[in-house]
Amino acid sequence: MRVFVTGGTGLIGSAVVRELLDGGHAVVGLARSGKSAAGLRGAGAEVVRGGLADLDVLRAAADGADGVIHLAFSNDFSSPDALAAGVAEEGAALAVLGAALAGSGRPLVTVSGTPWASGRASTETDPLPLDGPVGGRGRSVMAALALADRGVRSAAVRMPRTVHNNGDGGFAGLLTQIARQSGVSGYPGDGTQRWPAVHALDAAVLFRLVLEHAQPGTAWHAVDDEGDAVRDIATVIGRRLDLPVKSVPEETYGPLGPIFATDQPSSSVHTRQVLGWTPRHPNLLRDLENVRR
Repeated sequence: MRVFVTGGTGLIGSAVVRELLDGGHAVVGLARSGKSAAGLRGAGAEVVRGGLADLDVLRAAADGADGVIHLAFSNDFSSPDALAAGVAEEGAALAVLGAALAGSGRPLVTVSGTPWASGRASTETDPLPLDGPVGGRGRSVMAALALADRGVRSAAVRMPRTVHNNGDGGFAGLLTQIARQSGVSGYPGDGTQRWPAVHALDAAVLFRLVLEHAQPGTAWHAVDDEGDAVRDIATVIGRRLDLPVKSVPEETYGPLGPIFATDQPSSSVHTRQVLGWTPRHPNLLRDLENVRR
C-alpha cells in the first residue's frame, strides 16, 4: 500500500514510518522543512514538501495514495489562542484529506486522545470531549469517522497522555522539561490523578494494524499502562534529575493545566482482543529511567 503520512518525523510519526516500511508499505511523507525532508528520505520514504496549511498539497498527495495516516499537529501550547489556531488548522486539513478519499473505500487513519470517563478507565466506545481546550480536535475526529458513510474507511487511534521513547515524549516529557527549567519535579494537585501511557514503537504497530484491518468508523486505544499516578511519574523524574518533588499550581502548565490535573485512566482491552495488538516495549516508569541530567 502507498501511504501518505503527515507528521512523519515526530516521536510517533518516525516510528510509524519505520513500521510501515518494515511492513512492506511505501510511504510518502509531508515535510515542511529541509530537515524533515532529509529525515524522511533517510528512512526510505518519498517526500512531499508542504505543511498542514497547504491544502492543495494535501489534496494531491491523498489523491495519489492508497491510504492516509494523519499525525501532524502544530504542538504550540504556549497560549489558548495558539492552541486554538493549531486545532483549527488540523480540522481544515482533515476535512481536505477526507474529501479526497470520499467514495474510494481507502483508509484514513487519524489520531486523537483517549477520553475521560467518570470513576473508571475509558474504553473505545466512550465519546471524545467536544468542549474545552482540545474539544475542536474531538469534533474534527468525529467528522473524520463520519466519513465512513461517504465511502472512506476512516478510523481513529486514540493516544494516551504520554507516548514515550527513551524517557522522552508526551505529558511526562513536558513534566521533565518543566522540571529542568524550574528546578522542581512538580505535579498538579495531590498527584494521585492517573495518566495512561504507551511506548511509541508499540503505538506504531497499532497504526499499521488499523490501516490494514480496521472497519470504517471505528476507534482504537493505543494504551499500555492504563494509568500511572502523576506523583509516581514526577518522583522518577525528580530522582533521575536529582531535584525535589512536590505539588505545584495547576497554572504552571498553562492551557493544559486542567487536563494535567484530571484523573484519566484508559483501557485497550477491546483493541487488543480485536486487532491482536500486544505492547512489547518498556512501560512508562521503566522508560523514564532513561532520563538524564
